[in-house]
Amino acid sequence: MPDRIDLTDARALRAYAHPTRMELVGLLRRHGPLTATRAAELTGESVAGCSYHLRMLAKYGLVEQSGGGRGREKPWRATARTTHWEAAYDDPAATEAVGDLTMAQVEAYVRKLGAALADRHRLPREWQAAEYSGDWSLYLTPEELTGLTEEMTRLLSRYDDRFADPARRPEGARLVSMLRLAFVAPQNPEEPPAAADPATPPPDPPQPAQLPQPPQPAP
Repeated sequence: MPDRIDLTDARALRAYAHPTRMELVGLLRRHGPLTATRAAELTGESVAGCSYHLRMLAKYGLVEQSGGGRGREKPWRATARTTHWEAAYDDPAATEAVGDLTMAQVEAYVRKLGAALADRHRLPREWQAAEYSGDWSLYLTPEELTGLTEEMTRLLSRYDDRFADPARRPEGARLVSMLRLAFVAPQNPEEPPAAADPATPPPDPPQPAQLPQPPQPAP
């Protein structure tokens, strides 16, 4: 399976910005091929609804039929391990769709986190102790933030082979969701302004006020 699929078209971005479709793609990536009937059991949606959403995902290359199955029960599979989109595009419609998709993604994260917290008391004590939530506030340049993101990706990719190959998972391993979010914090009016860009020339110094001149005598 390819590592990722890139969404660049506004219609594809908007098609993916649906909670059920995002959930279906995640299920296919974690559990392998699923029929619409099995997907309905896992999501709580109707079979007809899952069939519709799977066809829409297939239209934009996010899923495909995997072959096999019986009669109309055709299994579906994900076409890539991850979905990627840029923060902005030359096409204004695509950039607007990115905002809607990113918000849908964050809302999906919140739902999953809420479900995990509600069920947390059922976890063994060592798993409860291992779970983590927190945040860091850092002063970074755009280049530093990009480098930090790449460094985190390299660190997490050390465990990638366990996703597709269960034999590589150590005893006691469970599926863990790790969220990575980085955003420029809104400016607090009580905080000092950010340092000026050294490449930006300083503003012109204020000019002294011009006092009115007395009238001159006629020659």
